[in-house]
Amino acid sequence: MKAKLLPRPLLMFMSTMVLANIASRMYQPLMALYLQSLGADVKQVGLFFTLGSIAPLAFQILGGWLSDSLGRLQAVAIGSIAGIFGMAVYLAAPSWQWLLISTALAAMAGAFVSPSFQAIIAEQADEENLGKVYGLCESIFMIVGIVGPPLGGFLADQFGFKVMFMAATTLYGLATVIRLWMARNARKCAKASKSKPSFTALKTDMRTIIGMVLAGGVLTWILISDGVRDVTYRLAFEMESLYLQDVLGLTKTQIGWLISISSVTTALLMSGAGALSDRYGERVGIVGGFALVATGISVFLGSAGFLGCLVAWVLFGVGSALISPAYNALISKVTPKSLRGTAFGLFTTSFSIISLPAPYVGALLWNRFGPQAPFYLPIVATVILLPIMWVKFRLPGTDTQAAPQPAERQPAAPQPAESVQPA
Repeated sequence: MKAKLLPRPLLMFMSTMVLANIASRMYQPLMALYLQSLGADVKQVGLFFTLGSIAPLAFQILGGWLSDSLGRLQAVAIGSIAGIFGMAVYLAAPSWQWLLISTALAAMAGAFVSPSFQAIIAEQADEENLGKVYGLCESIFMIVGIVGPPLGGFLADQFGFKVMFMAATTLYGLATVIRLWMARNARKCAKASKSKPSFTALKTDMRTIIGMVLAGGVLTWILISDGVRDVTYRLAFEMESLYLQDVLGLTKTQIGWLISISSVTTALLMSGAGALSDRYGERVGIVGGFALVATGISVFLGSAGFLGCLVAWVLFGVGSALISPAYNALISKVTPKSLRGTAFGLFTTSFSIISLPAPYVGALLWNRFGPQAPFYLPIVATVILLPIMWVKFRLPGTDTQAAPQPAERQPAAPQPAESVQPA
């Protein structure tokens, strides 16, 4: 059964995703602490994440569109080359300001890889099993959260950040070599039917996607709800590791274990959650998952140490398992196959624009009202959005398991009825 759901090329691609993202997850949860170790204060940490959010805006849509135009693996190879240079700068940076260069290169890597990742999965799956395949692939992908954070936390605690970045760069380099080999083979085997990228084609595709987004259907409400949620979540969670260490007194290793345990929870439940999405409709997983995430934030704010945080992170893990395959399946179902990469890139860019100042504002709230202040806003936003998502994320006929129409046959303007980004 699994062999049918996941063909060999997809499994090989997933192996490179695991290697590259173990590397990125070794340092991402600790980035605020790394900035602090290089001399940044809380306000500068917030400013860093805000400035770092500008870089993806230049690449997200382009990366997704080139994935549609050049080919998925070719786009992944371009992103990987940028990513390996970014890792090198992380390793050698003498001050926190230099890390902005790394952030720009990492953003380029994510912009080229992430839309291709989601699109490749959609193209390898049957419509009736879309949620299940997303769930299975993302279960495999969750290895990165199980291994990366505790490994990075341990290396940073025991040997320092530089040794940790050396190990991460080695893993990412291996993934890059394999991706370049896969892209080269795919190019040799590719048919000549793909049109060459052009500015005219980009304008045409963007008009189509934007028309769909503004049509008042599911894509419109995904943009609105995710925009609100992304702003409020980024107010708080860029500061998460600072809160865990400076307020609750956790070590870097304990922070890594929290994320690892959450990832184990997600991995164990993801495949079943994807099947749940296929059976009962995507909105069930999305609404249920975000309700659990909001509950987890409340538990986190009431925690006084590691055990309380552990309960919160398990809730985060269950919530993520419900949300991720359902969201990806929902976007894939309402987007034409030829524009899936562009669509995923557009959504990521839109969220980045809306939430651009959020980390810096969150740092100001931290300084003005206390460390807990930024974390209350995601709870409020989620509670407001839950009934909206329940109503607006319904696809006609799919909540009772009627067979959905293939995405290529859906109208350009669908009728009314979202992420650490992969590197």
